[in-house]
Amino acid sequence: MSVTHTRVEYGGWPNCHRLTNGAMELVVTADVGPRIIRCGFNQGPNLFKEYPEELGGTGEPVFRGRGGHRLWTAPEHVNLSYPADNHPVAIQPVEGGLIATARPEPETRLQKELVIRLDADAPKATVLHRITNLNPMTVEIAAWTLSLMAAGGVGVTGFPPRGTHPEVLPPSNPLILWAFTDLSDPRWIYLRKYLALRQDAALTSPQKIGHFNANTWGAYLLDGEMFLKRYRANPALPYPDFGASFEIFANEAVLELECLGPLTKLGTGETLELTEEWSLHRPAHIREWTDAELDRVLSGLIYPTFPF
Repeated sequence: MSVTHTRVEYGGWPNCHRLTNGAMELVVTADVGPRIIRCGFNQGPNLFKEYPEELGGTGEPVFRGRGGHRLWTAPEHVNLSYPADNHPVAIQPVEGGLIATARPEPETRLQKELVIRLDADAPKATVLHRITNLNPMTVEIAAWTLSLMAAGGVGVTGFPPRGTHPEVLPPSNPLILWAFTDLSDPRWIYLRKYLALRQDAALTSPQKIGHFNANTWGAYLLDGEMFLKRYRANPALPYPDFGASFEIFANEAVLELECLGPLTKLGTGETLELTEEWSLHRPAHIREWTDAELDRVLSGLIYPTFPF
């Protein structure tokens, strides 16, 4: 197989770019963004969320969710994390993919860029996220990468390797809650090695939990298919949100798999980066929510065989 790159109309946007290797398909918007609006098996359903009422729009003065995968900055702040990314994006073809570069944000003087490459032989992709500081002063920020998943599935993440008491006495990782987090909510699934969250249109209260794992990963299972993203975090560096490298969020419309990079002091003209490895898998069916069953489905895909 080889990667093909074509210009297509998608969701009412006339200028989108489709990448496919015959197994996996990505669609990147050029009229707004940078944003990957579609991710799925070739000619299969979109595993990313789409907000139909916001597709095809451009030039709006305020932020629009739209769906898909996007790049923000953390810590979250109403005046800094929600710039109106509703303007054309420069697309540069590269071997196996493309580079999508947004205009500098007037609100933040930051410039965001996605470098997207598909594997030539398998349903895998690499997404490099870049943020460049164009302010005349140093800023301290972290990359925050949000994959908005289609409704009706279950998001899963995993903790660092577990141990026993008293053989392993130090704590292994933080578990981070928000003021709206409700641990009694029936969408949560708590296991020894894994944490899962169901997306349910009937339950409207938002839920969110974060944690840190050097081998950061999040998966989403929907209708027998699984999207998996992974990234290598550095435990020697500070992370936002009480030390989170991963966060999972859901409300009645969407579930989000969110990776966070380390807090970085960026001088004028400097750039930070975060690279995620994506892959699609099928069939992926969970028969029961147990550690053993998730081990079966995720065997060889996550820790300890992490690729970095």
